[in-house]
Amino acid sequence: MTYDPSNIFAKILAGDIPAHKVFEDDSALVMMDIFPQSRGHTLVIPKAASRNLLDADPAVLSAVMPLVQRVARAAKAATGADGVRVAQFNEAPAGQTVFHLHFHVIPVFDGVALGTHGGGQADNAELATLAQAIAAAL
Repeated sequence: MTYDPSNIFAKILAGDIPAHKVFEDDSALVMMDIFPQSRGHTLVIPKAASRNLLDADPAVLSAVMPLVQRVARAAKAATGADGVRVAQFNEAPAGQTVFHLHFHVIPVFDGVALGTHGGGQADNAELATLAQAIAAAL
């Protein structure tokens, strides 16, 4: 399988589609997942074109993993979560739905079940507020 440069994350990175941005630098974009599994579900998206972990440049992975850790800490702090799940999927049978490498940072709360991925779109005002709170915690 090859990388498709018309995927939705490539369009967001190009500025063609809006997003609730938390953080951006030369190597990655951090944004809110609009179909969250929990309050504060955030995505870390490397800017380098790769379909997933299987074809990613190791240098890109080395650059982005410290950011994934920072976002996990910030999302936990900003939401008051009890824990954080970090997930990454490779190919459709494994659950990948957008074929651009990305990492899910999902705050987890004791006694609260995670929603299904893509289960429902979040409120835009709440996403904007969460994006600001997580950005401030970074």
